[in-house]
Amino acid sequence: MRGLDISLYVVRRLAQAVPLIFVVILLNFFLIHAAPGDPIDFLVGSMDASPEYIEDLRREFGLDQPLGTQLWAYLTRMAHFDLGYSLRYRQSVLDLILSRMPATLLLMVTALVASSAVGILLGVIAAQRPYSATDQTSTFLALAGYSMPVFWLGQLVLIVFSLHLGWFPTQGMYSLRAPAEGWGRIVDVLHHLALPAFTYSLYHLALIFRLTRIKMQETLSLDFIVTARAKGASEGRVVYGHALRNAILPVVTVIGMNFGFMLAGSVLTETVFAWPGMGRLLYEAIQARDYPVLMGLFTVLSLMVIAANVVTDLIYAVIDPRVVYR
Repeated sequence: MRGLDISLYVVRRLAQAVPLIFVVILLNFFLIHAAPGDPIDFLVGSMDASPEYIEDLRREFGLDQPLGTQLWAYLTRMAHFDLGYSLRYRQSVLDLILSRMPATLLLMVTALVASSAVGILLGVIAAQRPYSATDQTSTFLALAGYSMPVFWLGQLVLIVFSLHLGWFPTQGMYSLRAPAEGWGRIVDVLHHLALPAFTYSLYHLALIFRLTRIKMQETLSLDFIVTARAKGASEGRVVYGHALRNAILPVVTVIGMNFGFMLAGSVLTETVFAWPGMGRLLYEAIQARDYPVLMGLFTVLSLMVIAANVVTDLIYAVIDPRVVYR
């Protein structure tokens, strides 16, 4: 019966997402078209183009049509899962996004897993020793990490670890001289991944650490923890089997929210490290006023955030069986 309830809940959430996605598409369409700049100017560049050639370009991409006509054409294509054609890259927007998605997911999942695991572990350790040197040092470092802007931290680690020490490459996802496949390729990608993943994860690690520490301190002072210790349960079972399981739900909520924040924040990290993902594609599309790519990216990112929220809700059922879906 519980499996049926969860299935119905997922169907309802996905059904609720349909009007939300429609509103997102409308907002994206009008905001992007209201922004200053003309994609045709970018395509023409410094070339001395005739007015006839410019009009032909506008006609080719449908930019000569009224805004309402352009919106209807775009919604019609979206109904057939067609995100349009990129003005800059001259290829399908969907294919372009799918080609960049693996790089973003690799960076984001690595940073999310690392920040979540380390943040929870440090939060539990600090909560067991309140006001100790370990607790105060961890709190200070978390505050520092929480306060650093991503773009500034990225440039700082590039200067220190890439330019001065030479430990890591400065940009990109892989070296041109690296093997095309096999373990050599994997090691090369991981070598390039280290700095952007560290930069990407530090802010979220600090946030998860602080929340875990607070919730664990609250939970460890509750009566059922005192009872568990009085019954002779080991400290590890008390902390990780009882306290952490009860304190983890708000932390899971923040991790699910971090998924959306990481998607939005990928623009800065991927731009600093020239990481070939969706964030850098978004930056390039903004520069080029590539309307189809911008609207396609915003739509895909919105769908990914909604899916992450649904998955977060379902994880609650695994952690806490008392959660009921209606």
